[in-house]
This record gives sequence, structure tokens and C-alpha cells, in this order.
Amino acid sequence: MNEKQRSILLDSSSRFPPPPGVKLSYGTAGFRADATILQSTVFRVGILAALRSLKTQSVIGLMITASHNKVSDNGVKIADPSGGMLTQAWEPFADALANVPDSLHLVQLVDDFVMKENIPLEVVQSAVILLGRDTRPSGESLLEAAKQGISSIVGAVAVDMGVLTTPQLHWMVRFRNKGMKATEMDYFNQLSNSFRCLIDLIPPGSSVNVMDKLIVDGANGVGGEKLQVLKKVLHGLDIQIRNSGKEGVLNDEVGADYVQKEKVVPRGFAPADAGMRCASLDGDADRLVYFSAIQNSNNRIRLVDGDKILSLFALFIKEQLSILNDNEGDRETNSYPATLGVVQTAYANGASTDYLKHLGLEVVFTPTGVKYLHEKAAEYDIGIYFEANGHGTILLSEGLLQWLDGRSSEPSLTSKGSEQQKAALRLLAVSKLINPAVGDALSGLLLVEAILQHMGWSIHRWNELYHDLPSRQLKVKVVERSAVVTANAETVVVRPLGIQEAINAETAKYPRGRCFVRPSGTEDVVRVYAEASTEEAADNLANSVAQLVDQFLGFRSS
Repeated sequence: MNEKQRSILLDSSSRFPPPPGVKLSYGTAGFRADATILQSTVFRVGILAALRSLKTQSVIGLMITASHNKVSDNGVKIADPSGGMLTQAWEPFADALANVPDSLHLVQLVDDFVMKENIPLEVVQSAVILLGRDTRPSGESLLEAAKQGISSIVGAVAVDMGVLTTPQLHWMVRFRNKGMKATEMDYFNQLSNSFRCLIDLIPPGSSVNVMDKLIVDGANGVGGEKLQVLKKVLHGLDIQIRNSGKEGVLNDEVGADYVQKEKVVPRGFAPADAGMRCASLDGDADRLVYFSAIQNSNNRIRLVDGDKILSLFALFIKEQLSILNDNEGDRETNSYPATLGVVQTAYANGASTDYLKHLGLEVVFTPTGVKYLHEKAAEYDIGIYFEANGHGTILLSEGLLQWLDGRSSEPSLTSKGSEQQKAALRLLAVSKLINPAVGDALSGLLLVEAILQHMGWSIHRWNELYHDLPSRQLKVKVVERSAVVTANAETVVVRPLGIQEAINAETAKYPRGRCFVRPSGTEDVVRVYAEASTEEAADNLANSVAQLVDQFLGFRSS
């Protein structure tokens, strides 16, 4: 690091001292905390983003959001060149940078990292970082801190993209790095055109007329605001937006996280909405769940969560692949042996896993966390992942997309207007509608709506695909969570010895019983998940396993 760069870093970082006694960790969601203590952290993530851009010679994204957290919180995370999350290899540096105590140590840490990673800091090169923020009041001042961090690296340029959903920023980074136009209007046009394409390809005779209006809870956040814009370029869908952000507090008894966890209607809904098809976005619009309110039930709902969204997508895609591979003629030249994989975590309801396997699909499990799901899904020609909380997407391989493009446009391979051509066009439209970089509530919502129209299904018909097994989640305080070591995608405890056998013995007492425990990633607790055939059985199984965890690892055991 030359003296000019060292001097700029020393001077700028001295203006953003870290708050005393605060230690933050970069997880799947980046850094999150009360907004009043984040100035220093966001400034330092600006430095990280600039270094990442120099290292990869690509556009990088920096998003300021705390998603479904309360409005007084905020956070910051990085979008890598692919539009995905920051590579796990850089997370330890992110942690060290955020927590380094003063300017001198910061400069030394950056200098060491630059040398280790061979980042071309001495050569004046441009680094481009796209900045986005959600609608939180603290976002503007934190954005300024990010800009200062970026500009403290010589040659780095911050491009403020304004107020965005998190998925919009990830999408823009991905497409900018492909050399394509990536404005907000480009995003809206791609979504609306792809949706229109799927609607135009609905088979004759589908009960399209059964579709009434869709009511969307915007969580009083950026998603509601952006859906208002999307509506203007969208045709073929009647959307009514509640909690758009003009009134009401972000994530206060609204939003996908609240609806999924509490299983009640969000604020802004009335008894007249009972039975209607409703959807809920989270605060930064990267999660989506559906629901319908139950009449005269004290605001209770029938929840259609991420597992059901995944099942709907898997069913539709399997149908299109079946049509494509139902060839007349030479199978060797006309078919593509596409691999289709469904990726879940152990928190997926067992009934959803049974349903997907019953369809003949390959279902694989990963540890909890979107980064693990996304990585596994990328191993397939079509990989679909969703968490029950409504975060997920579909990935299609470049090889498959090229083959589909050929099938849809080459007359010698597919006769025009044939079912095979339509199936190829549908899958191509799915690839353009879904956001391959990250879970996206707006694109996911349009794909759900297109498939429901394709099937001629109401939300009630969709919800009848399978019935969730009753489940229960508990937390048990422990002395040291790292004492728990798991395997098999966190479904089996290998340490401490003996506890898994005890859990197995307890689980075996209950029909359709399933139970696992795993250490929390953020606090000294062990999380217990239990399923069984009845609510009472799920409660009893969870409670008895929680007692086992306490015996083996709790304060009594110490």
C-alpha cells in the first residue's frame, strides 16, 4: 500500500470510530444491528466492497437494509459479481474489518489482506460499486458512510441506485456484469414481459376466469412501493396493495415474516377479505408467502408458505420437462437429459418432502442458510430451493437454456406451435421471470400467479396439494452452543455422544415423528424442531427433546 492510499484510509477511518463494546458478525444477512451503532460498520463494508471490486474486476453491490427486522434496525450486505451473496471465503475478513479497534489497526489489516489476496491496489484501476437502500429513515446517513468507505480506496466509484428492493440490487449487479442494461425500468420490463409470455402460453380451456383479484401486503416497506410501479406496466393481473408504506410502520405486525410465524392476518386487512387470495412481502421484498383469512376465526389464516410455493414451481417445471421429453422421432437428438433437483433444509415440513418425493423428484438437504441452498441448487440443470419463510428461487443452467432456445426457435427440431415448443418457451420465460441471483418476492409473486392461471387453480386448490404436519420449534439456553456438532445437513448430532440415540428413542414414540436439534448461529441456544401427526404430539416431542438437550448441555449439566 503506497503512502497516498495509507494516508487516505487513516484520515477517513478516523472519522468513523467503532462503538465501544460492540462486536458484529457477517452472516447470511450481512451485518445487522440497531441503526445508531452501524455508521462505522457500513463505512468499513464500503472499503470491503471496493476491494472486492478490484479483486474480481467486476461490479459489486452494497445494500443497506435489515429486511424483516424492526424499523429502528438496519444492516449492510454485499452482492458478489454473480448477483449472489458475498463469497464465504471473504466473511472472516468482513468480521475482522468490522471489529478492528482503530484506524492504525484497520490500515494494517487492509494492507495484509491486499497482499494475501493479490489485490491490485498500487495500480490505479476503477472499481464500481452499486449502492441501494430500503425505505428505513436511517438508510440515507448510512449510505453516506458507505460512500465514504468506498471513496477511501483510490479508483473506487460509488453509484447510488436509490431506494430499491434487495433483489433489484442483486439483479442489477448480475446483469451489469453480463454487459447488459440494468436500470430499474429494465427490471420491471423484464418481469412484466416474461409474465405476459407465460399468460399467453396458457393452454386453451384453463379456467383463467376463476382468478379474482390478488391482495398484497407490502409490509409498509420498499416492496409495496415498487409493486405500485410494477403494476403500471403489468397486464393480466388485478392487484390491490395494502400496507404500501404511505402509512403505517415498516414490519410492525405486517410482512411475510410476521404472517408466516404468527399465522394471523397482517394489519390493514378486514373481515371482508376472508377467503381471498392474499400475499405478503417482507421488508426488503426478498421473501414471499401467500395466505387466505379464515372467516370468523379471530384473524387466523390458512398459510401457504415457501414449501408450498416450491411444490407449485416443481410441479409446473416437471410438467414442462415431461412435455419436452415426450418426443416423436429421434430421442437421441431431440431430448436433453435435464437434471431437476429440489433443495430443502431440515426445517421444511415433512409433508412437503413426502409430496415432492411422491412426484418422483430428487430432494436433497443442506444445512440451514440460503448460501448452502443456492450452492446446491446450482449443481442441477434446474435447481429449485425455498425455505418455509418464503425465501427461494429457481436456477437454470446455461446448457439447458441454450438447448431450450434452440428447441423454441429452430424449425427442424420443433414444429411451430407444437406442445414441445410451448413447453420450451414457458421454461425460457420462467428463466427470465424468476430472479436467479437471489430470492425475489416480486418475481416469485408473478410466477405463482402465472402458474395458478395456467393450472386454473384457486389458492384453496393449491393449498390442498398436501397438509402440513403439525410442528413445534423451541430454544434451549446452553452453556456453550459449539459443544453441539451436527452432520447430515444438521439432522444428526454427532457430539455430545449419546444425545442422538436419546432423541431417536423419544421420536420413535410418536406417529410420523421427526425431530432434530442444532446450535444457533447467533446466540448460546440450541434450537429444537419437532413434527408429529397431531399438535399435541408435536408439542410433547419438542418438550421432551428440549429436556434432553438441557440434561446434556444446559446449565444443570454443568
